[in-house]
Amino acid sequence: MRAWWREITGLVLPVACGGCGSPRTPLCEDCGRALYGTWPCRVRPVPEPAGLPAVYAAAPYEDAVRAVLLAHKERGALGLAGPLGRALAGAVRVAAPPGTGVGPLLLVPVPSARRAVGARGHDAARRIALAAAGELRRTGRSCRVLPVLRQRRAVADQAGLGGRQRLANLSGALEVAVGGARLLEGGRVVLVDDLMTTGASLVEAARALRAAAGPGQLPGGVPVSAAVVAAPPLSFEINRN
Repeated sequence: MRAWWREITGLVLPVACGGCGSPRTPLCEDCGRALYGTWPCRVRPVPEPAGLPAVYAAAPYEDAVRAVLLAHKERGALGLAGPLGRALAGAVRVAAPPGTGVGPLLLVPVPSARRAVGARGHDAARRIALAAAGELRRTGRSCRVLPVLRQRRAVADQAGLGGRQRLANLSGALEVAVGGARLLEGGRVVLVDDLMTTGASLVEAARALRAAAGPGQLPGGVPVSAAVVAAPPLSFEINRN
């Protein structure tokens, strides 16, 4: 019911830019430029945790980009999934350029805790992944979203936890659903999420994929890679790319 209500209210209530609040547009030109107006690049958290796959992000998590992500995830501004998906698609293109691997792109969203999804009324990462897949297909890339990761145990709220605490909190928390490893065969797998902060979620997601597929690599011998909409500005330091 909550997800249905948010869909309806998004159509009938006055629209304002999710980044700056400008009226009559879900995303103004300036905020759109901040979100997907630059070339995505490799990002690394500080410190960089062991086991983190190569991660590519579309934009620094600050100012308008931060406001847009929070409006979509926490305030149910579902109309922003399209622009966020466009930004994520750009990061996916860099993480898995044409000619790397065989078969379609397979986007695997990092799952949120069930209670978080229930409280928000929607799964933000999965919604953005679906929008990104649509964007990639429109530009000629074969692409599917495979939500094969699931939580195998409860985890504590990540808010307020440091990098090491997040790694410990998430260690062993994810698994690939029964039959999921078979679905990953024959494609180029990219982990996707809306935001990377410490990298702990992506470390655990990559571990779960590797555990299901065999030691070291995913089916087809392709290393794990990841794409996100945003990452902390420090992760974008040129001398660390």
